[in-house]
Amino acid sequence: MMALTVALAVLVGVALGLLGGGGSILMVPLLAYVAGMDAKHAIATSLLVVGIASVVGVIAHARAGRVRWRTAVLFGVAGMAGAYAGGRLAHFIPGTVLMIGFAAVMVAAAAAMLRGRKDTHAAPERGQLPWLTMIALTGVAVGALSGLVGAGGGFLLVPALALLGGLEMPAAVGTSLVVIAMQSFAGLAGHLAHEHIDWPLAAMVTAATVIGAVIGGRLTAVFKPDALRIAFGWVMLVMAAVVLAQETAPAVGIAMAAGTVVAAVTYLTCRRTTHCPLRSVTGRARAIARG
Repeated sequence: MMALTVALAVLVGVALGLLGGGGSILMVPLLAYVAGMDAKHAIATSLLVVGIASVVGVIAHARAGRVRWRTAVLFGVAGMAGAYAGGRLAHFIPGTVLMIGFAAVMVAAAAAMLRGRKDTHAAPERGQLPWLTMIALTGVAVGALSGLVGAGGGFLLVPALALLGGLEMPAAVGTSLVVIAMQSFAGLAGHLAHEHIDWPLAAMVTAATVIGAVIGGRLTAVFKPDALRIAFGWVMLVMAAVVLAQETAPAVGIAMAAGTVVAAVTYLTCRRTTHCPLRSVTGRARAIARG
């Protein structure tokens, strides 16, 4: 199983390199269900892997001038406080509850990926208390989520940096990696107060993920980013169904997986043909509303 874990970690890294974020959210299920770790150890180890992989990812973005260090520090310090608190709090929450929460995070991340990202320049005026307060609250909230369930929070950080920091999307992605690294290591520190790390396994998984991320980064010119993002969103919904089946009841996971398949078929039908069930339903609803 260790060899399979390392091989799958490479694939997670490839997804991370291709998408610029989000792929790391698969690390917790990989460590929990393939490597056989309990939930809390898997979350702690994933924070280590995500933190190091994010540091490696920052290097390329920094060289290209896509990191806004002042904004990263503002978000990152707030995120570190929240992540450390989340890591400490996780000790008092049952592992099953943490994994169910993680499944909810996966669903939210999948929805964000399927919806897509938009550039925005509508940032609040900087230097004023409301702007700094929003920065702090957002950083603490995302950091706490990261510390609790081991997800990097990139799917939340990127739009937050774009909206609150007024960053263009490439700069928001590069800056988010700095914040993710900071809050991942802070969350790990919170977990280490109560949990232990299997350092040899963590080192192998981290190395495999970094190698995969480098490969994924080189493949970005081969694949269409939007197609990858959408495909990965559906994969994450299926993974969330697997987590729910493991942590609650098989029927719950099966129901969610079936719903995901129906939604995916409907989505593809609406994108590739003129017949779209959603348009039909929407049209009937509008006709009824008009009387």
